[in-house]
Amino acid sequence: MTDTLRLAEALIACPSITPRDEGCQAMLGARLARLGFACETIESGPADFRVTNLWARLGEGRQPTLVFAGHTDVVPTGPATAWTSDPFVPSHREGRLFGRGSADMKTSLAAMVVACEEFHATHPTPAIDIAFLLTSDEEGPALDGTVVVCETLRQRGERLDWCIVGEPTSVERTGDMIKNGRRGTMSGKLTVKGIQGHIAYPHLAKNPIHLAAPALAELAATVWDQGNAFFPPTSWQISNIHGGTGASNVIPGTVVLDFNFRFSTESTPEGLQQRVLDLLQRHGLNPGADFDLDWTLGGRPFLTPPGTLVDAVRAAILAEVGLDTMLSTTGGTSDGRFIAQVCPQVIELGPPNATIHKVDENVAVADIEPLKNIYRRTLEQLDAQARAGA
Repeated sequence: MTDTLRLAEALIACPSITPRDEGCQAMLGARLARLGFACETIESGPADFRVTNLWARLGEGRQPTLVFAGHTDVVPTGPATAWTSDPFVPSHREGRLFGRGSADMKTSLAAMVVACEEFHATHPTPAIDIAFLLTSDEEGPALDGTVVVCETLRQRGERLDWCIVGEPTSVERTGDMIKNGRRGTMSGKLTVKGIQGHIAYPHLAKNPIHLAAPALAELAATVWDQGNAFFPPTSWQISNIHGGTGASNVIPGTVVLDFNFRFSTESTPEGLQQRVLDLLQRHGLNPGADFDLDWTLGGRPFLTPPGTLVDAVRAAILAEVGLDTMLSTTGGTSDGRFIAQVCPQVIELGPPNATIHKVDENVAVADIEPLKNIYRRTLEQLDAQARAGA
């Protein structure tokens, strides 16, 4: 059994359902401290939802810095009886490691730490700094995790040059896909106001669903942008509609719609908000009098085009597994959206994601060592570049 597999199993055995860390960061921090990392725990959040974050750095911040980032929290297991084996007892079947967090993303964390140990053994005085940013609030609200650490680092003026987030990005084999960006996400809650009344006397009432319908049809048909070489076009989707009293003979007084934008770098949150407002007003709906609209910006889009980090990771993948990796910005959001605000180059790289958040989550054991080696080779590539630049 390899060091990476042993560490992955030890992490899976910690029942770290968000926002609990359950000792994962202490375990990883102890190994990093032995390499000389300065480890700092940053806690945030209310007492009943306390989030633990680990910031660890090797170096004084005067050299280019590569950050390994990830989360120690996992999603709930669902009914444990639905699992073939205990979700927090790592087990092996048919060449695969089973357990909650095996793919998302404790295997990545183990691979990152062991990669640093191997790199340190051959590069005791590297030309780059190495850091770790770990949180227990990625699968939850993400209010007291990476975003808090990034703001702390911004206030300190800490230098961050490159970041690899260990999200499970691969499809069939480790390294076949990396994320070099993510779309932005912004949600809206639209409350259209009417006048409740008896359905047999519509002239004495005002149906908010009827008021909203023409505007919703146009919103659904609107082309917000065309996307670009890295991003698909911006998407607008309704997620929920709430209206009515439950009775079939009552015109409702309000209808509430929840919707979400997944947007590319071709659009801005401010621009999308203004376009929605203008569209509603064109349909005779006046803010305040006829509707209320509340916005929640979950994250802005980020993009790391081919350059120092992407090239280093691509070279490491090609050398280790012989794959010409695909760049992608598809999927949901990640903590990369926060890190990109303080770090100019951010990519995501991890094992295949087919089983994440599912019952019997698992990862192929054969994918684990190559992932660790890709991380180590990336360190070597960036160190060599830094030495050449010096």
